[in-house]
Amino acid sequence: MSDETITLYKHMKDLPSNRLLGTGTPMCAGCGGLLAIHQAYDILGEKTVFVNAAGCMTLLAVYPYTPFRGSWLYTSMASAPAGAQGVRDALDIQLARGRIKPEEDLQVVVLTGDGAAYGMGMSSTSSAIEHGLDFIYLCYDNEGYANTGQQSSPATPHGARTSTSTGPQGFGGHKKDLFAIWAAHRPAYVATVIATEPVDLARKIEKAKGLKGSRLIIALSPCPTGWDFDPRETVEIGRLAVKTGMWPLKEYENGKVTHTRVPPKRAPVEEYLEKQGRFAHLFHPRRNEAMLAEIQARVDDYWAGVEADHG
Repeated sequence: MSDETITLYKHMKDLPSNRLLGTGTPMCAGCGGLLAIHQAYDILGEKTVFVNAAGCMTLLAVYPYTPFRGSWLYTSMASAPAGAQGVRDALDIQLARGRIKPEEDLQVVVLTGDGAAYGMGMSSTSSAIEHGLDFIYLCYDNEGYANTGQQSSPATPHGARTSTSTGPQGFGGHKKDLFAIWAAHRPAYVATVIATEPVDLARKIEKAKGLKGSRLIIALSPCPTGWDFDPRETVEIGRLAVKTGMWPLKEYENGKVTHTRVPPKRAPVEEYLEKQGRFAHLFHPRRNEAMLAEIQARVDDYWAGVEADHG
């Protein structure tokens, strides 16, 4: 892939001005996942077939209509990669038999939440990568099973309260590192994005679009309903996720991990946490200094490792 293609999007003015995803969806106000999908779809283009695992984005379809300009296929939560394999195989057969022209080919994109990507669909996803499936896997990560009441998922961060982690310490586990799990499979490409960094997101979607093989895009998706904040705060919370270092923006390609944005001076993680009701118990009725220090230390350790790797 040429540098000219990779650097197509350098500034905000370079981003597409026309929106491909239709309006009027029944998604929650302020949905960070929907914002990311809007931006990604503009780069992917109309010649895209979305294989949508059960989750929040199921609401994008009100049978027989969807807001997508192209094709959309619904699957169970665990089987979207298997569905994508069938679609990709069918397209390849049609191409080989001359029934469709190369310019009529479609980009196959799996669309899932973190419940499928980090948990229920992990087995079929691993198999798809091992078989070299030519697809993009786009995960909107709202860190819980948001469409069924925000139960904790393998992507839930340490200390967050969910409908299934209601104790004084919140969720006792730690967020699974999906980026590292995918990278261990040696796929074509893995990247993290967030809609509040649209140029970074556009560059990575464009890069993924131009590659062949298995490609993963993980979009952190602030969720007003599940994270308990005012929908007007979605953009600010997304910015703080990056500014505090809680959500590193990075990519994996050819065995190498590169951080595409390193905060010059990271803000304290509590600036991000205190804006979300799911972490309110860490501040009221009294501050949980031990938990806050633990979360901050994990972030500091991560970035210390990044700095060490870069000399």
